Amino acid sequence: MIGKISGRIDYRADDHVLIDVRGIGYLVYCSDRTLATLPAAGEAVALYTELLVREDNLQLFGFTTLMEKEWHRLLISVQGIGAKASMAILSALGPEGVGRAIALGDVNAVKAAKGVGPKTAQRIVLELKDKAPTVMAMGAVGAQQVVVEDVEVIETPVAPTVKPAVVNSGAAAQSEALSALSNLGYAPSEAAGAVAQAAGEGDLDTGGLIRAALKLLAPKG
Repeated sequence: MIGKISGRIDYRADDHVLIDVRGIGYLVYCSDRTLATLPAAGEAVALYTELLVREDNLQLFGFTTLMEKEWHRLLISVQGIGAKASMAILSALGPEGVGRAIALGDVNAVKAAKGVGPKTAQRIVLELKDKAPTVMAMGAVGAQQVVVEDVEVIETPVAPTVKPAVVNSGAAAQSEALSALSNLGYAPSEAAGAVAQAAGEGDLDTGGLIRAALKLLAPKG
């Protein structure tokens, strides 16, 4: 299983890149959001990958974060959801947006992805809602971008540009808030829903998310 690939981008297309790894080219499909973050042709790149094996085809899919890769893995586990639909959902919402939509049961957000109908969106939400807290709890680790390591390219012996890992503070805050609510005795699904809703209302730190989520979880009336 190919779990990570590091090399230089040989060329970019609408839905994939060709990555040269010491003279061997790997064609890697990515979501629109991931493609938008990748460097230009000739520059160094590293991606987490998932290999799709079919009788007549092998396809590599690339992700800049483990959280994005995990959502892809979960999405394609839903009946009727293939890699193409997963890429469309991740393109439309991004990994954090997918988590928020599923935790909140927001079928409309999921069906906004190209090619995803209302019944399919509803099935995704129902099947993955209980798994959303686990992915959200990946926090900063899951949102950390793969680091570009030194890449040896025979034709161009130039040291690649190394990009530092970037930690998504929003994901870390949501993870910490989710953990705090779980420690207070809230069920994972209701805690995840409250945190996701609070995160969608503004750019809050951990304390702000916890306070906002507690207000949402407070008994009404």
